[in-house]
Parts: sequence; C-alpha cells; structure tokens
Amino acid sequence: MAALIAAGLLAIAGAAYAWQTVGASGPGLPLRLVGDFPLTGNANRFDYASMDPAHGRLWLAHMGDGSVEAFDVKTNRVVLTVPLSPSASVRGILVANGKVYAAAQGLNGVVVLDGSTGKRLTTVTAGDVDGLAYDPITQRVFVSDESGGRDTVIDARTDRAIGTVALGGEAGNTQYDPVSRHIFVGVQDRNELAEIDPAALKIVRRYELPGCASSHSVAIDPGERAAYVGCQQNFRLVRLELPTARVTGSGAVGVGVDVLALDPGLHRLYVASESGVVSVYDVGDGALRRVAQAFLHLNAHVVGVDPSTHRVYFPLQNVGGKPVMRVMEPL
Repeated sequence: MAALIAAGLLAIAGAAYAWQTVGASGPGLPLRLVGDFPLTGNANRFDYASMDPAHGRLWLAHMGDGSVEAFDVKTNRVVLTVPLSPSASVRGILVANGKVYAAAQGLNGVVVLDGSTGKRLTTVTAGDVDGLAYDPITQRVFVSDESGGRDTVIDARTDRAIGTVALGGEAGNTQYDPVSRHIFVGVQDRNELAEIDPAALKIVRRYELPGCASSHSVAIDPGERAAYVGCQQNFRLVRLELPTARVTGSGAVGVGVDVLALDPGLHRLYVASESGVVSVYDVGDGALRRVAQAFLHLNAHVVGVDPSTHRVYFPLQNVGGKPVMRVMEPL
C-alpha cells in the first residue's frame, strides 16, 4: 500500500511539473518586474480582469473568495474589495457604463456594482455565466452562458435581462469589436467564432477555425481587423482575419490557454495559461509571431494590460502563502 501511495504521489508531482513546464521553452519574457503588491483575501483562484481607465483601476474577479477587487494602477494597491458571497465563484468581470458587472457562476447570474463605490446595485439571472462584453451603441451587456450554449443579453440602462442569443454549442469568451460594432463569441465545441448583431440579437456569421480545438479565449484587434482565439484542447493560438474569414496564422501557447490581453500601442498580445506559461506575440502588420514564452508562476492564467502605460498585470493566487499582483513593464 505504501508503495502505491508513493507511486501515486510521484505521478502527481510529475504531472504538476509537466503542467508547469510544457511549452515554456524559448527566450525569457520581454518584461521587467516592477514589483509584487498585496491583494486582499485568501490565497486562492482569480479569474478575469477588466481595466477602468476613467478611475485608473484594474478590477479583478477573486473567484476563490467570492469577491471582486479594484486595484489602483497608480498607487499599486487595492482600493476596494467587495464580497459577494462565499459561493459566488466570480468568473468574468467587466467595467461598462459606469458600473462593474461580475459574472457569479455560483449565483447563476451577474452582480452589478457601482463603478465608483462598489455598492451592490442588483443581480441579473443569466445562467452558467463566464465572459462578458459591452456594446456602447445599444448599451447592452452580453454574457457567456457556457453550458447553456447562449449569450444572455442585459440592458445596461435598466440592468434587466432582455433576451438571449442561441449559439448552438458551448459559449466561450465574449468580446466586442468597435469597428463592426458587433459581438464575437467562441463556440467551444464547434471550434467556431460566432458574430452577433447586438441590435437584432442574432448571429450574422460563423467563422470556422481550422487547427483550433475548443475555441475558448477571444481577443479582438480593431486596428488589424483580426480576432485571436485561444484553443484549449490543443494549446494553440490562431489569428482570424475578419474581412476575409481566413485563419492566417497559428502558434503554440501554454497548456490550459486562458486569458488574452492586447496592447494595441505596442502590437503585443499576452497569452496567459493555467500552467503558468505566458506567451508574448507580435501582432503588428498582419503578423502572428511568437517573440517569447516562459513559465511565470503557477496558475498565472490571468493577465491585464494598461494601454496608456503598457504595464502588464498578473494577479497571482499564492506567492509565499498570499495573493499578490505582479506588475511588469516592457523592456
């Protein structure tokens, strides 16, 4: 029995090592450490992040704590912590229309907060919630209902659900394109990207993504007229040229690819993965060129960018037993 236990522990350790290091070969990240700054709560999982440029805050979904946090990017400190519920399991988070929308999977809905004070305004039932996007023209928030296979639509003026858009498969991340003024959603089990007209609440186009297995992560690059999609099952990143509907590039990323963050000024795309491997891609002039990939920290699967300073933010759940925000800047 002892031998079996020892073998099991060895297998777990080996799997953990492989999980951390697969895909981490290559040059180091082109980033300089500014510092690790305290976050609040327990040393457990974070999920998405959303930048609030008006207040200079990066809002975080502290999934394991059932709370959200506002990190001031000027002072490098948490200025607001809003507990929602121990069982909230906060996933997606979005700053829009002067408010903060927190996708609380454990509550089957979206908790709406005042963007200045963090005061809880209401909760909107929206299903198996995950990523969110906002269309400023219709003033509607689109929420991925992952297992429900749809996007739930919330009127940001009244904060009431006004409809849904059926996707025909599992909903991945949801993003807004300011050029087409449309919403784009990964449809994970169809290996597709769906384009939604936010006024008509209907899919107007589907994009096939050859070479992509499980189209989960999505980032839109308005300047390049491209979408970047992270493929969770085969650890790839693909570039979709929106005007031609062609996949024009593909590259490797870390195991468990999750959050994508674009710095449009530097034409850099940061790709964070569950394995803690971070990939950096040059996406200027139609390129998809990986310039670096390295292991940053275990579970460094969330990344945010401040486009005004080009600083990069990684909320890390456990550094010396405490959660920290790792702040870095380009070399």
